[in-house]
Amino acid sequence: MDALPNIVLVHGAWADGSSWSAVIERLLGDGYHVTAAQFPLTALADDVARLRQVLARQKGPTLVAGHSYGGQIITALGTDAPNVAGLIYIAAFGLDEGESIGALLEQGPPPPALAHLIIDSQGFAWLPEDDFVNHFAADVDPVKARVMYTVQQPLSGAALQEVMGVPAWKSLPTWYLVADGDQAIPPGAERQFARRMAATTVEVPSGHVAMVSHPGDVVNLIEAAAEAVPAAP
Repeated sequence: MDALPNIVLVHGAWADGSSWSAVIERLLGDGYHVTAAQFPLTALADDVARLRQVLARQKGPTLVAGHSYGGQIITALGTDAPNVAGLIYIAAFGLDEGESIGALLEQGPPPPALAHLIIDSQGFAWLPEDDFVNHFAADVDPVKARVMYTVQQPLSGAALQEVMGVPAWKSLPTWYLVADGDQAIPPGAERQFARRMAATTVEVPSGHVAMVSHPGDVVNLIEAAAEAVPAAP
Protein backbone atom coordinates (compact mmCIF):
# COMPACT_ATOMS: atom_id res chain seq x y z
CA MET A 1 0.00 0.00 0.00
CA ASP A 2 1.22 3.49 -0.76
CA ALA A 3 2.38 5.50 2.26
CA LEU A 4 0.43 8.58 3.29
CA PRO A 5 2.16 11.92 2.82
CA ASN A 6 3.66 13.61 5.86
CA ILE A 7 1.78 16.56 7.31
CA VAL A 8 3.62 19.61 8.68
CA LEU A 9 1.49 22.18 10.51
CA VAL A 10 2.62 25.80 10.80
CA HIS A 11 1.06 27.98 13.48
CA GLY A 12 0.56 31.71 13.13
CA ALA A 13 1.09 34.75 15.30
CA TRP A 14 -0.22 34.85 18.88
CA ALA A 15 -0.32 31.05 18.89
CA ASP A 16 1.94 28.02 19.12
CA GLY A 17 1.96 24.47 17.84
CA SER A 18 -0.64 23.37 20.39
CA SER A 19 -3.26 25.39 18.50
CA TRP A 20 -3.38 22.41 16.10
CA SER A 21 -4.04 19.86 18.87
CA ALA A 22 -7.55 18.81 17.79
CA VAL A 23 -6.37 18.49 14.17
CA ILE A 24 -3.29 16.50 15.21
CA GLU A 25 -5.37 14.00 17.19
CA ARG A 26 -7.58 13.31 14.19
CA LEU A 27 -4.71 13.05 11.71
CA LEU A 28 -2.73 10.71 13.96
CA GLY A 29 -5.82 8.58 14.35
CA ASP A 30 -6.04 8.32 10.57
CA GLY A 31 -2.46 7.13 10.30
CA TYR A 32 -0.60 10.28 9.25
CA HIS A 33 2.88 11.27 10.36
CA VAL A 34 2.39 14.79 11.72
CA THR A 35 4.77 17.51 12.89
CA ALA A 36 3.67 20.81 14.45
CA ALA A 37 6.81 22.78 15.19
CA GLN A 38 7.19 25.89 17.33
CA PHE A 39 8.13 28.99 15.37
CA PRO A 40 10.09 31.88 16.90
CA LEU A 41 8.04 34.66 15.21
CA THR A 42 11.11 36.88 15.45
CA ALA A 43 11.53 37.47 11.69
CA LEU A 44 10.21 35.84 8.55
CA ALA A 45 13.69 34.49 7.73
CA ASP A 46 13.89 32.84 11.16
CA ASP A 47 10.49 31.24 10.74
CA VAL A 48 11.29 29.94 7.25
CA ALA A 49 14.57 28.54 8.57
CA ARG A 50 12.66 26.63 11.27
CA LEU A 51 10.24 25.29 8.65
CA ARG A 52 13.13 24.11 6.49
CA GLN A 53 14.65 22.45 9.56
CA VAL A 54 11.41 20.53 10.06
CA LEU A 55 11.05 19.68 6.38
CA ALA A 56 14.57 18.23 6.34
CA ARG A 57 13.41 15.63 8.89
CA GLN A 58 10.55 14.39 6.71
CA LYS A 59 10.94 11.29 4.57
CA GLY A 60 8.89 11.39 1.41
CA PRO A 61 6.19 13.73 0.10
CA THR A 62 4.99 16.32 2.59
CA LEU A 63 1.97 18.60 2.75
CA VAL A 64 2.48 21.86 4.62
CA ALA A 65 -0.50 23.62 6.20
CA GLY A 66 -0.26 27.15 7.55
CA HIS A 67 -2.69 29.19 9.62
CA SER A 68 -2.82 33.01 9.54
CA TYR A 69 0.78 34.36 9.56
CA GLY A 70 1.78 30.73 9.06
CA GLY A 71 0.59 31.25 5.50
CA GLN A 72 3.30 33.87 5.13
CA ILE A 73 5.88 31.34 6.31
CA ILE A 74 4.85 28.58 3.91
CA THR A 75 4.54 31.03 1.01
CA ALA A 76 8.09 32.26 1.65
CA LEU A 77 9.50 28.80 0.90
CA GLY A 78 9.60 30.13 -2.65
CA THR A 79 10.71 27.85 -5.45
CA ASP A 80 12.98 25.73 -3.24
CA ALA A 81 10.80 23.46 -1.13
CA PRO A 82 12.22 19.93 -1.28
CA ASN A 83 9.68 17.12 -0.74
CA VAL A 84 6.80 19.60 -0.42
CA ALA A 85 3.93 18.20 -2.47
CA GLY A 86 1.37 20.91 -1.73
CA LEU A 87 0.36 23.86 0.43
CA ILE A 88 -2.77 24.19 2.54
CA TYR A 89 -3.89 27.61 3.76
CA ILE A 90 -6.20 27.74 6.79
CA ALA A 91 -7.56 31.30 7.04
CA ALA A 92 -4.05 32.38 6.11
CA PHE A 93 -2.13 35.07 4.30
CA GLY A 94 -1.26 34.03 0.75
CA LEU A 95 0.72 37.00 -0.48
CA ASP A 96 2.06 37.56 -3.97
CA GLU A 97 5.51 38.86 -4.87
CA GLY A 98 6.13 42.39 -3.63
CA GLU A 99 3.28 42.39 -1.09
CA SER A 100 3.43 42.67 2.70
CA ILE A 101 0.90 41.93 5.41
CA GLY A 102 1.13 45.48 6.71
CA ALA A 103 0.41 47.07 3.33
CA LEU A 104 -2.52 44.73 2.82
CA LEU A 105 -4.07 45.55 6.19
CA GLU A 106 -3.64 49.27 5.57
CA GLN A 107 -6.02 49.08 2.60
CA GLY A 108 -9.00 49.21 4.96
CA PRO A 109 -9.93 49.69 8.60
CA PRO A 110 -8.07 47.33 10.94
CA PRO A 111 -9.85 44.03 11.52
CA PRO A 112 -11.39 43.88 15.03
CA ALA A 113 -8.88 41.30 16.27
CA LEU A 114 -5.94 43.53 15.30
CA ALA A 115 -7.35 46.95 16.12
CA HIS A 116 -5.46 47.44 19.40
CA LEU A 117 -2.08 45.75 18.99
CA ILE A 118 0.25 46.33 21.93
CA ILE A 119 3.85 46.89 20.78
CA ASP A 120 6.35 46.22 23.55
CA SER A 121 9.76 47.81 24.08
CA GLN A 122 11.42 45.16 21.88
CA GLY A 123 9.08 45.76 18.96
CA PHE A 124 6.90 42.69 19.41
CA ALA A 125 3.13 42.85 18.96
CA TRP A 126 0.71 41.34 21.50
CA LEU A 127 -3.08 41.07 21.46
CA PRO A 128 -5.03 42.44 24.43
CA GLU A 129 -7.26 39.92 26.19
CA ASP A 130 -10.59 41.38 25.07
CA ASP A 131 -9.61 41.41 21.40
CA PHE A 132 -8.12 37.92 21.63
CA VAL A 133 -11.11 36.29 23.33
CA ASN A 134 -13.91 38.15 21.57
CA HIS A 135 -12.46 38.59 18.08
CA PHE A 136 -9.32 36.50 17.43
CA ALA A 137 -10.90 33.38 18.98
CA ALA A 138 -14.49 34.57 18.65
CA ASP A 139 -16.16 31.17 18.20
CA VAL A 140 -14.04 29.28 20.72
CA ASP A 141 -15.34 28.47 24.20
CA PRO A 142 -14.37 31.52 26.31
CA VAL A 143 -12.52 29.43 28.90
CA LYS A 144 -10.41 27.81 26.19
CA ALA A 145 -9.95 31.15 24.45
CA ARG A 146 -8.51 32.62 27.64
CA VAL A 147 -6.06 29.73 27.89
CA MET A 148 -5.00 30.45 24.30
CA TYR A 149 -4.61 34.12 25.21
CA THR A 150 -2.47 33.19 28.20
CA VAL A 151 0.01 31.23 26.04
CA GLN A 152 0.03 33.61 23.06
CA GLN A 153 3.39 34.10 21.36
CA PRO A 154 4.05 37.67 20.20
CA LEU A 155 4.97 38.51 16.62
CA SER A 156 7.82 40.82 15.70
CA GLY A 157 6.21 44.00 14.40
CA ALA A 158 8.81 44.07 11.64
CA ALA A 159 7.38 40.83 10.25
CA LEU A 160 4.28 42.72 9.19
CA GLN A 161 6.42 44.79 6.82
CA GLU A 162 8.34 41.87 5.27
CA VAL A 163 7.94 41.93 1.49
CA MET A 164 7.23 38.61 -0.17
CA GLY A 165 9.56 37.18 -2.80
CA VAL A 166 8.46 34.64 -5.39
CA PRO A 167 5.64 32.76 -3.62
CA ALA A 168 5.74 28.99 -3.27
CA TRP A 169 2.11 28.69 -4.35
CA LYS A 170 3.06 29.63 -7.91
CA SER A 171 4.77 26.27 -8.35
CA LEU A 172 2.83 23.96 -5.99
CA PRO A 173 -0.79 22.77 -5.81
CA THR A 174 -2.74 24.62 -3.14
CA TRP A 175 -5.84 24.26 -0.99
CA TYR A 176 -7.54 27.03 0.96
CA LEU A 177 -10.05 27.13 3.82
CA VAL A 178 -11.89 30.46 3.97
CA ALA A 179 -13.26 31.31 7.42
CA ASP A 180 -16.30 33.41 6.57
CA GLY A 181 -16.56 34.88 10.08
CA ASP A 182 -12.88 35.78 10.38
CA GLN A 183 -12.22 38.95 12.39
CA ALA A 184 -8.43 38.94 11.92
CA ILE A 185 -8.08 38.52 8.14
CA PRO A 186 -11.01 39.89 6.13
CA PRO A 187 -12.86 36.96 4.50
CA GLY A 188 -12.87 38.90 1.23
CA ALA A 189 -9.08 38.94 1.30
CA GLU A 190 -9.02 35.20 1.97
CA ARG A 191 -11.24 34.61 -1.06
CA GLN A 192 -8.92 36.76 -3.15
CA PHE A 193 -5.85 34.81 -1.98
CA ALA A 194 -7.54 31.52 -2.84
CA ARG A 195 -8.80 32.71 -6.22
CA ARG A 196 -5.51 34.03 -7.53
CA MET A 197 -3.56 30.95 -6.45
CA ALA A 198 -6.24 28.78 -8.12
CA ALA A 199 -6.59 26.88 -4.86
CA THR A 200 -9.09 24.13 -4.23
CA THR A 201 -11.29 26.10 -1.83
CA VAL A 202 -13.80 25.39 0.90
CA GLU A 203 -15.65 27.99 2.94
CA VAL A 204 -16.54 27.29 6.55
CA PRO A 205 -18.75 29.31 8.96
CA SER A 206 -15.83 29.83 11.32
CA GLY A 207 -13.91 32.50 13.14
CA HIS A 208 -10.19 33.02 12.63
CA VAL A 209 -8.87 29.98 14.51
CA ALA A 210 -10.73 27.39 12.44
CA MET A 211 -8.36 24.59 13.45
CA VAL A 212 -9.61 25.06 17.04
CA SER A 213 -13.31 25.74 16.45
CA HIS A 214 -13.80 23.59 13.31
CA PRO A 215 -11.04 20.94 13.40
CA GLY A 216 -13.12 18.44 11.46
CA ASP A 217 -13.40 20.79 8.48
CA VAL A 218 -9.67 21.46 8.60
CA VAL A 219 -8.86 17.75 8.69
CA ASN A 220 -11.24 17.09 5.80
CA LEU A 221 -9.39 19.62 3.65
CA ILE A 222 -5.96 18.30 4.63
CA GLU A 223 -7.00 14.74 3.88
CA ALA A 224 -8.55 15.78 0.55
CA ALA A 225 -5.20 17.32 -0.34
CA ALA A 226 -3.44 14.12 0.78
CA GLU A 227 -5.61 12.07 -1.56
CA ALA A 228 -4.76 14.37 -4.46
CA VAL A 229 -0.96 14.35 -4.21
CA PRO A 230 1.27 11.48 -5.32
CA ALA A 231 2.05 9.19 -2.41
CA ALA A 232 5.37 7.57 -1.62
CA PRO A 233 5.64 3.90 -2.66
